[in-house]
Amino acid sequence: MKINLMCIGKTDDKEIKNLVSYYKLRLPKYWNFEIIEIPDVKNAKNLSPDLLKKEEAKLIFQNLDSTDVLVLLDEKGKQFTSREFAQKIDHWQNSSIKRIVILIGGAYGFAEEIYQRANEKISLSKMTFTHQMIRLFIVEQIYRANQILQGKPYHND
Repeated sequence: MKINLMCIGKTDDKEIKNLVSYYKLRLPKYWNFEIIEIPDVKNAKNLSPDLLKKEEAKLIFQNLDSTDVLVLLDEKGKQFTSREFAQKIDHWQNSSIKRIVILIGGAYGFAEEIYQRANEKISLSKMTFTHQMIRLFIVEQIYRANQILQGKPYHND
């Protein structure tokens, strides 16, 4: 199984990049974890939020396969404990899914077409965070899920 984190835009913050890399390097090789950064839409400032979301959706669809399980990080999504999230990853692994794509949208969220294509919506918190911080949080949670699934003492409860 492959796990990809797909993001609109890139992170210029070196500290966040370093922390994301720290966890990324510790993920199991068999998850083939990759971060796919979709470039920001050109002339985005001249577009309405709805039109911007539609343009972002076109770019997202160019990077999706029909067999991908698409998981949106969305404020209206289901919240999981770390153990529940680990079990979700374990379920995907045991379901012979080829690729999980966890998607962080742009500043205005997702176009309706993306919501319709999505298999699941997950919320990391009821609070609002920057898109850069969310990258770090989800990569850390993927790492934590791996530690939980391996029975390692990383997770204390």
